[in-house]
Amino acid sequence: MTVKLILTDIEGTTSSISFVKDVLFPYAAQHLPDYIRTHHADPGVQQQLRAAAQLAATEGQNTGADDQEALIALLLQWIAADRKVTPLKALQGLIWEAGYKNRDYAAHMYADATEYLQRWHTQGIPLYVYSSGSVQAQKLFFAYSQDGDLLPLFSGHFDTSVGGKREPDSYRSILAELQKQHDIQAEDVLFLSDITEELDAARTAGMQTCWLVREATIPHHPDHTAVSSFADIVL
Repeated sequence: MTVKLILTDIEGTTSSISFVKDVLFPYAAQHLPDYIRTHHADPGVQQQLRAAAQLAATEGQNTGADDQEALIALLLQWIAADRKVTPLKALQGLIWEAGYKNRDYAAHMYADATEYLQRWHTQGIPLYVYSSGSVQAQKLFFAYSQDGDLLPLFSGHFDTSVGGKREPDSYRSILAELQKQHDIQAEDVLFLSDITEELDAARTAGMQTCWLVREATIPHHPDHTAVSSFADIVL
């Protein structure tokens, strides 16, 4: 590969799915009701509650932006259903911030991911993140990782505000933003993910792709370059 920039997913790629599923999601579900009741007047919380109510309305649920308890119930339903919608992700990020700062947990990192992200950064390769978690949640994740503050390794972050991760147009939008800062073409960007549908979308947008197969056997004829570790990625 000839790579000038790396764009990476988080969950299942740099870090275990179990940390998000078994630690972060339950923590957010447990603390969301009290957090919203306590911070309901905060402008940032108000903004996301309005966005949640608007999204619910498009789905046929008439939940008013001022109906605090109904919104709490809706958001808990979305957590249970693992809905990857921006208002929920933003609110989860605010709740997780408190958990990180209280040292209730530290974000899991695969050792090879930490090693090679640091190595690529030292080599001068710009590193970016594209995750379904909000940009704020991404920054907290890497700032409070079990391997210390990794946030300085990254030049920028993207979340679902640019579009869904299985949509080629999302990657085209990201590329347009990257090209404002870097002299690159789509084929200069390597996207790392554990989800083949995301890789399909990135490839449709012209990017190079690499499939991280962490917990399973790599197929004999994978649709994308496939590895089990960042150490196996050849740039």
